[in-house]
Amino acid sequence: MDKQRVLIVDDEEINRMILDGMFDEEEYDTVQVCNGQDAISQIQANPDISLIFLDIIMPLMDGFAVLDYMKEHELIEKIPVILITSETIGDSEDKAYTYGVADVIHKPFYPHIVKKRSRNIIELYQNKKNMELRLKEQEEALLAQQKEMNENNELMIDALSSIVESRSAETGEHTRRIKYYTRLLLKYVMKYFPKYGLTNTQMDLIARASVLHDIGKIGIPDAILLKPGALTGEEYEIMKTHTTIGYDVLQKFYRDKTSEFARYCYEICRHHHERWDGNGYPDHLAGDDIPLSAQVVAIADVYDALISPRVYKSSYATEVAFEMIMNGECGQFSPDILECFRLAKRDFFDIVEVSNMFNFS
Repeated sequence: MDKQRVLIVDDEEINRMILDGMFDEEEYDTVQVCNGQDAISQIQANPDISLIFLDIIMPLMDGFAVLDYMKEHELIEKIPVILITSETIGDSEDKAYTYGVADVIHKPFYPHIVKKRSRNIIELYQNKKNMELRLKEQEEALLAQQKEMNENNELMIDALSSIVESRSAETGEHTRRIKYYTRLLLKYVMKYFPKYGLTNTQMDLIARASVLHDIGKIGIPDAILLKPGALTGEEYEIMKTHTTIGYDVLQKFYRDKTSEFARYCYEICRHHHERWDGNGYPDHLAGDDIPLSAQVVAIADVYDALISPRVYKSSYATEVAFEMIMNGECGQFSPDILECFRLAKRDFFDIVEVSNMFNFS
């Protein structure tokens, strides 16, 4: 077993000898110094010190100066300190405890009492350190489990997205770009609209959930989904059901329906075609009744649909698509999210340029 290291700081040799004699050489390594400067040197050289006996009145640097150093470097919580003081110094004890020292002993002291108290303090701090190490290991294990769960979620998301891709040739790159657009808009929401209280974790969850926005298209007949011309009124009503179909699929898919990620998936899948004025579908939500996640994906989805060729239309130029959305030609959107879209205009155009140069898959 490794020996415990004890630092004894006192300018009186007799006190150092008495304290040193309390510790068994087989269990403890003791180091003696006679002033505060040497004490700090030892602390710097030996971060594994288990206990410090610290006198107050010493030449060169007193005990409180050492405590100031330890406090500045956040060491008092890690290394227990027993302060040695004289009975004639009235305020020393109160002042010492304000620093967070483990104990205070008065001169002249009784070795057998000090020995017992010091052993208890070393054991207490050692147990605390061991507990912190165990908690850290548990935290790392939980983080590893969370990482594995996230990776599994990504696999399942990719699998579900692939199902949609198999139905529609353009959906694969579309879903990937939606993820980039969503994350981009959310960054502007965080920066310019703090009222939403959006966090980095939520931004990541919403961006990941966005790729499932069209999962309900697995339930739309090919004759409608791949129709090269305009849809009839009846066909359009069937196409609109992809929002509720997708919602129902996800409700069956996710066991933990209360998780934040599952909630974003539900919101986006069901409500990404809602419009600010209530003229969207399927629930005709209006204004802030539309979840923020769905408001963001709504603009991302419409923008990508405009600039991408479809079986029933050719693509619009990025500038034209931008103006169509800002002018309300594609339905009414949240004013806040529209402002983020305006601020992110150049970034959106850059994504399109990059996607034209490289294959997202």
